Amino acid sequence: MSVKTEKRARRHKKIRFKINGTEVCPRLYVFRSLNHIYAQLIDDDKGVMIGVVSDKSIKGKSTKMQKATEIGKLIAKKATDKKIEKVVFDRGGLVFHGRIKAVAEGAREGGLKF
Repeated sequence: MSVKTEKRARRHKKIRFKINGTEVCPRLYVFRSLNHIYAQLIDDDKGVMIGVVSDKSIKGKSTKMQKATEIGKLIAKKATDKKIEKVVFDRGGLVFHGRIKAVAEGAREGGLKF
């Protein structure tokens, strides 16, 4: 493992120690790879995934930032369909800027509170 990956893993471990998702207020976990971005709603009490969205489902040409904002809106729509309006945001040890921030802003525009 590289130093960068170890630092991210350490930050994520610290974040996960502090936050926990429930059925009423699930954890919104965001994973960013070099090419794609994924968002999941997770109930940690039961250990189940409530909903998942990735930018692979978005058709058409757009930038990675536009896709990230759209992912936030889509995950917010899935959450509101299941009558969830409040979530805990888990950035996965990544810095809160760029595409991670765009997902958060899209989720807020979609009606989620965190």
